[in-house]
Amino acid sequence: MPLWFRLLYSLLWIAALPVVLARLLWRSRRNPDYRKHWSERLTFDLPNPHLGHFDVWLHAVSVGEARAAAPLVRHFARRNQRIIITCTTPTGRATCAELYANQAQIAYLPFDAPFLMRRFLRAAKPKLGLLMETELWPGTCDAAKALGVPMWLINARLSERSARGYGRAGSLTRSMLACLDGVAAQTRAHADRFGAIGAQNVHVVGNLKFDLSLPSELQQRADALTELMTGGHAARPYWVAGATRQGEEVALLKALKVHPLREAALAVIVPRHPERWAEVVEASRKLGFRTARRSDPIIAADTEVLIGDSMGELLIYYANAKACVMGGTFAGTGGQNLIEPCSVGVPVALGPSVFNFQQAADEAIAAGAAIRVPDARGGVDAVYEWLHDESWRKLASVRARAFVAQHRGATERTLALLQ
Repeated sequence: MPLWFRLLYSLLWIAALPVVLARLLWRSRRNPDYRKHWSERLTFDLPNPHLGHFDVWLHAVSVGEARAAAPLVRHFARRNQRIIITCTTPTGRATCAELYANQAQIAYLPFDAPFLMRRFLRAAKPKLGLLMETELWPGTCDAAKALGVPMWLINARLSERSARGYGRAGSLTRSMLACLDGVAAQTRAHADRFGAIGAQNVHVVGNLKFDLSLPSELQQRADALTELMTGGHAARPYWVAGATRQGEEVALLKALKVHPLREAALAVIVPRHPERWAEVVEASRKLGFRTARRSDPIIAADTEVLIGDSMGELLIYYANAKACVMGGTFAGTGGQNLIEPCSVGVPVALGPSVFNFQQAADEAIAAGAAIRVPDARGGVDAVYEWLHDESWRKLASVRARAFVAQHRGATERTLALLQ
């Protein structure tokens, strides 16, 4: 990055730090985890330099990126390589701790001030840096380049909207991208967008999320959870609204209130952010639903809506579900991971907003694993139709598994580039 920009950007961060810390305090009102580990964000707590170099530094901003990195982390761990994984959100940190506590050191990525990132990288001394998806920050990129850390953007995606934003920055974007050794993009469309804004050495390798490995104990845990959620009536059908965003829960509940699906199946709603669990419980009860939480020690058999207030169990919720309505696709936020329910044979209803998974969504629909619906009412209608046409639902289930199997292999292609 140009010297003038580095100096200006550092000064802006010095001015902004009190505001950023105040924002973390504000968010901690609803999620106390935002108060924790500030020493890592400010580089007061650093990786121990006396332990030597980390072989790999991998940055996964939040939950989706952390889970997508699993096959790569397993690969590095099998080779006894030292790994440090950084994240940005409390949910991302919790996910990393759950998945990789015995395989890697977990920490928050420092704020993107160049002087903080250089301090972090001097302590960690990584031999290779991997940024997941679209985590492009000028301070991070500049510090890695200055300290000679080879760095790749992997499982990379870039929406049209983001590409326009980066494009407006012109030479600054090109300077930032020049700090990367390469880009491993999910699709040709993403690769072309990266190339158009100045990225070099761009390759199409596929989406790491298709290489999801299902835990051996998944079905056992899913059966136990189903028994709990249905009040001991495990044969009772349920459907999942997975990783929902602000406003989607109320829209779905309003559609469900006078819909025959209300009596036909239990609705399991899993908000993406823990700080909103209580809010969604309250909204459901206000709309007149018999509502329970997954954390309740006993769940009544006549519960109509269950709020999934647990971390790391989304795949377990999906495993025995009849259908999934995908969160984020009705809130205009680009959608959450539709590959997970498909991997366990659950057909998916997608709303209009899927730009985070555009190609996967298009191909899932073409394969018969998912359908597109216009709104929350359409999502509830789709679940009801699947529930009452078992042959169609079973066919969609088979096609969902086949869709995921057909797209595996991104891990091997990514590793081939890195090696």
